[in-house]
Amino acid sequence: MQKDQLFTRRRMLLAGTAAAGAAGTAGLFAWGTGGEPVPPAAPAAGAPVRRLPMKPSAYRLQPLTGYGPPSTAPRRIPVRRVPLLRVSARGRTMVLTFDDGPDPRYTPGILDTLAEYDVRAMFFVCGAMVAEHPELLARMADEGHVVGNHTWSHPLLTRLSRRQIRSEMSRTCDVIEDAYGERPRWFRAPYGAWNRAAFQLGAELGMEPLAWTVDTLDWTTPGTHTIVNRVEQGAGPGVVILSHDAGGDRTQSVRALRRYLPQLLDSGYHISVPHRQHL
Repeated sequence: MQKDQLFTRRRMLLAGTAAAGAAGTAGLFAWGTGGEPVPPAAPAAGAPVRRLPMKPSAYRLQPLTGYGPPSTAPRRIPVRRVPLLRVSARGRTMVLTFDDGPDPRYTPGILDTLAEYDVRAMFFVCGAMVAEHPELLARMADEGHVVGNHTWSHPLLTRLSRRQIRSEMSRTCDVIEDAYGERPRWFRAPYGAWNRAAFQLGAELGMEPLAWTVDTLDWTTPGTHTIVNRVEQGAGPGVVILSHDAGGDRTQSVRALRRYLPQLLDSGYHISVPHRQHL
């Protein structure tokens, strides 16, 4: 998929705003003091109306240089010393996350289950896997899931130089943007091994570090029943669940999701994705 062929949701929103703005300001409305469009007064019958030159007014957009919301500089991402372990949310909200994909053997099954229950999740993907299966990220975008950066080749960051860490992260950001349509806003260190350079470089690339609250340890293939029990016992408001959709045989992870997801929903949990408050 070529980068110049992608229309991100943000670009589509701006394009739609531009079209609406063009129709709404083509001599049809002025702006009132309350910020609502006010139709122009109809001319009185009789002599032709004398057209006076428009004067600058606090109620008109002078000059009119474009449409859409005013552009503002993005806020600086804080450089954290520890990753976020849970999310702040009202009520019984939880986040499901899946690492190391996308993998065509297991990711589609997870996406199918999430779609069946109309649930959104987070996928922390590896750049090398995205390069081989970009169509799975396109599906994630279409179905409203959030994609995070999990480096290019899943290395132990604490053993890499700063330059190597930057390459692992930035290459993955680029390939995610090509396949998903947006650059990632979250990242997760492989093996949960964070260091100062990872936090700094992640912030420079516009990403927040997200870890997890409950580790299902599904990568050890402990059995579907054990994975389900770990999720149900660890469930709670703001909890972030860690599972995997790649990196080995993830059959148990796919089966476990089909069992614990409806049980969480029946228990009153709202499964959602985190939102960056400063964006």
